[in-house]
Amino acid sequence: MAHDIVFFLAPDDEAAAATRLRGPGEAFESVTCRFFEPDSAIAEWDMYFQEPSAKAPPLEQVYAWRPWPEYVTEPLNDGVEVFALPKRLTRALAEASSTELEELAGRWTARLRSEDGDEMTDDDLLAILQGVALLAKNAVNTGGGLYNWSL
Repeated sequence: MAHDIVFFLAPDDEAAAATRLRGPGEAFESVTCRFFEPDSAIAEWDMYFQEPSAKAPPLEQVYAWRPWPEYVTEPLNDGVEVFALPKRLTRALAEASSTELEELAGRWTARLRSEDGDEMTDDDLLAILQGVALLAKNAVNTGGGLYNWSL
């Protein structure tokens, strides 16, 4: 399970890749959270906007979803991952209504609770989604990209 997760706005893949060793830090607008797998969360969010439903999909369906986030740095054995969120997801998050974010947060919470039980993150998942949606709006407005750094 990933521990430190940062969603951040960067001008391009090269700038995002440069965060690999130390993380995005204060140089980039970001949302920080902990204790969930960001790549499967991103796939689930993308699924929601492509096939809206309040019901959480089975994990097998999440893992089979494409496009999966693309690495901007090669994964190494140190556990650090830096990848770009799919552009269609960035646009969908940028345009999401508060109702859509609330429904997605509910379904995401249900899936994490069923998988992790008491070990589920204690982050406010709606607040995470709202923060990432704001980053997405800024990415769309500036022509930048939405990225994830995790350890």
